[in-house]
Amino acid sequence: MTAEPMPLPNIQKQEIINYLKEGKRLDGRGVADYRDVEIKIRISKKAEGSCSVKMGETEVYCGIKMGVSAPYPDGPEEGTMMVSAELGPLASEDFEMGPPRINSIELARIIDRGIRESGFIDFKKLCIKEGEKVWTVFIDLYPINDDGNLLDAAGLAALIALGQAKMPVYDEETDKIDFETHKGDLPLNKDVMSFNTTFFKIGDNFIIDPTSEEELASDFRISIAVGSDKGKPRITAIQKGESVALSQEDFEKVLELVEKNFKAMFPKIEKYVWGK
Repeated sequence: MTAEPMPLPNIQKQEIINYLKEGKRLDGRGVADYRDVEIKIRISKKAEGSCSVKMGETEVYCGIKMGVSAPYPDGPEEGTMMVSAELGPLASEDFEMGPPRINSIELARIIDRGIRESGFIDFKKLCIKEGEKVWTVFIDLYPINDDGNLLDAAGLAALIALGQAKMPVYDEETDKIDFETHKGDLPLNKDVMSFNTTFFKIGDNFIIDPTSEEELASDFRISIAVGSDKGKPRITAIQKGESVALSQEDFEKVLELVEKNFKAMFPKIEKYVWGK
């Protein structure tokens, strides 16, 4: 099973809390500041779309692959999507080799839900023959280094890789996919794109984009996928982590932070995804 992370010494946690009381963090950032973001696209020649996202020292690779399969019974005219995350010891000593564990499953599901519920992928345009064959979008996430906030780095990587993914050509007669030939971009609804932001509570303060030390010092986290509705934030998915209860006061604080973060980050996210 996945190794349990070493607990943060109390003196180190208290130092983080004391800094936050003054609106500071140990690395000099404010409570709502992200680390520097570095992006590389088309890092794989075999993927329909791919990229790497680096937030500080946290780095994630993402690849998009397309396949043909039968549709789900409740959506015979819609394509499908699968998100997977492979957390291995290359990224952190807390991760181990073997089948997916709870943390990798949770990461994949949070990213999946934010994309799926937003309507970002036009699944109806992925139908080949209703009730028989549809395209399946595979989103594969590979963390390379975990220094905190894998969720948001992985979520951004997925959006960017989808944004520049191409559709291969499928021959119905031979039932084969020509991955060397493309017939256009993946069908996406750009106007409803949402991005994931995870808020961590440490003491009485909420922060975003924590380092691994700040994650260990946190009491709980809540991930919220947010898109745009005529310029205003539109929440498409919410997922809370850890067993500590979220009070109404905390939730109201988070919603205020969601609105502020949306105004600051959405234009940047659009630029990251579409390159404009």
